[in-house]
Amino acid sequence: MEKKKQNSAFEKFASHVSKAAGSTTAFLSAFLIVIVWAVCGPIFNYSETWQLVINTGTTIITFLMVFLIQKAQNKDSLAIQLKLNELVASNKYSSNSLVDIESMTEEEMIIIQKYYHRLSELAKKEVSIKTSHSIDEAHDQHERKDKNRIKIRTKTK
Repeated sequence: MEKKKQNSAFEKFASHVSKAAGSTTAFLSAFLIVIVWAVCGPIFNYSETWQLVINTGTTIITFLMVFLIQKAQNKDSLAIQLKLNELVASNKYSSNSLVDIESMTEEEMIIIQKYYHRLSELAKKEVSIKTSHSIDEAHDQHERKDKNRIKIRTKTK
């Protein structure tokens, strides 16, 4: 239980630091530091120590920020994946093969991408932009939808 609290505290810290690092204030602060450092160059005769200050500072900050930002990004990415999985799983017309797609190989994803390309081609042939197609059995479902639309049109006339 105590480990969970530490994890949660680190996650909150990583999230806050990531958001702060991406702010205008953070950029302006970093820019100001570089300007002050550059202005101090002539004062310190552009010495190796003067160069080492900026090199060491930026290296340490970059090293730590990589891990903090990655932690926050992993959490955000997982949340998005879970939300998308819920949407895919809850829609009766969507393809359940897309749930947990992030665990597929790149080759499997390329195959699915080809199906979506085919769906795009079918959609371009449609009169209405509201018409949708499913990745599973794209041709069959397309024909079924066309038959249903024809029945509806003939009933309303």
